[in-house]
This record gives sequence, structure tokens and C-alpha cells, in this order.
Amino acid sequence: MLLEISTGTRLDVVESGDRANPSLLLICGTTQHYMLWGALAAGLAEHYHVISYNHRGIGDSERGDGPISMPSMAHDAAAVLDAVGVPSAHVLGWSLGSAVAQELALAHPEKVRSLVLWATWPALDGFQACGMTALSYPWRHGDAQVGAAALGLAFSPELLNSPDFGAMMEQLLPLFPQTEAEVRVVVEQWDADLAHNTTDRLPGITAPTLVVGGEQDLLTPPWQCAKVAELIPGAQLKIFAGPGSSHAVGLERTEEFLAEVLPFLAAQPAPATAS
Repeated sequence: MLLEISTGTRLDVVESGDRANPSLLLICGTTQHYMLWGALAAGLAEHYHVISYNHRGIGDSERGDGPISMPSMAHDAAAVLDAVGVPSAHVLGWSLGSAVAQELALAHPEKVRSLVLWATWPALDGFQACGMTALSYPWRHGDAQVGAAALGLAFSPELLNSPDFGAMMEQLLPLFPQTEAEVRVVVEQWDADLAHNTTDRLPGITAPTLVVGGEQDLLTPPWQCAKVAELIPGAQLKIFAGPGSSHAVGLERTEEFLAEVLPFLAAQPAPATAS
């Protein structure tokens, strides 16, 4: 459903699960359509009222005016919660979505019951900057097909070398940005990734936090995830190892990912209610 949000645009928002359950906001990564959450969102919706949406200019979401940055996308995320009538929620962000979630927790702490930061970083280091600069290049030159193909680096060697990978990508390709307008938005998303820096502010996050990374992750390497966990007071850290421990570990090893995330979310106290 297209919802008018207070930051001045209309975003495509989807809800699943029982609204009687605690709410969980999923924040998408670079280029990501919310349909890519797939089985992970379905598993979470068995226990939570799951809210997801497409960022500005992706899918049916309208671009609107103004810059696209991590802080602006965090304000959009807060506005989505307002639009669906949810005062606070658990928040799970993947990649770019994890950086947006950091900014959301800093700018709107009252809206964040807990944080799951999957494939995250505080600020780019040299290794990560090289990778993101290279991955952004085809999008900057309007070649969405090559850009989507290069994003195969988000998956593990085991999946990339699987005989089933080609068929899987054929199914997923329609979910990737296709139009010139979407490609321009993806460039803005890459610029937001490259500019992201919360290193000095992460100690100000007060929400209970779980940081999840993967040993094989080439986009947001495990040492970057560890830095985030070190900087956020009391944060927990889970680094998956072995086959499938990629940037997309939550999609490749969904059941194990859920086995880490669900107990963390369940352990968080319910919000105080007015007497």
C-alpha cells in the first residue's frame, strides 16, 4: 500500500503477521525491494507484526524531493512507523538498512525498542571503500544489468558456484531496480553508503542491540561489524562462520539467523504502559 508519510512523499509499505504482536520494522539495503526479505520476513511474522517498505524511488515508492542520505532515510523510517500507527518497534536493518537503523536509534530513540544491525559498519575503511566504489560504478553509468550481476558478491562462494544460482538470479532480477529513475536513486543510495559515519555517535545508542555479521562478507566485513558492537554500549555480536556466512547470511542461512534473532527480540522487555 502506498502511504503518505510526514517527510513529504509516498512509500510502498507492507505489513504481515498479527498486529496484536510486538511490531518489528525491517529496513532494506542498497537496491533492495522488500520482497527480497522472503522467507526471513515470513519467519519473523510468525512472532511479530512485521512492517517493511521500499525506500524512496525503489519499486512503487515515490522519490519525493530533497537529498537521500542516511539521516533522511532514518526520518522516513520514523515517518513509516507513524503512518502505520506504531509508536515504537524493534528494528532490523540490513546493510544500508543497518546504517539507517543506527541513525534512527540516534535521532528517534523513543521509537526503537531494540536494534538488530545485520551487515553493518561505523564508517568505511579502505578495504570496504574499494568494494563499494567498484560496486557503485555500473549504476553510475546506467548499467543496471551489470550492477545487479556484480551484487552477486553479496552471496557466498558456495551459492555462487551452485548449479541452482543462475535460476535463482533469474527469479530475483525483476526485484532489482530497472528504470532510469530507479538507477539514479541507487546511485544516491551508494553515495549514502560511502558517506556514512557514526563512529563518534554510536556510544549514544541506548537501545538493546544485536550485531550480526558473516565471516565471508566482502561488503561489510566481520571486523567492521565487530567495531559497531564495540562502540554501542552492551551490544551483542554474532559472526556466522563457514559456508553461507556471506553478506546475505540471513537469506542463505535463514533458520540459523532466526535462531539468533528471535531469542534476542523475545528477551527485550515490553514498553511501559501508562497507568
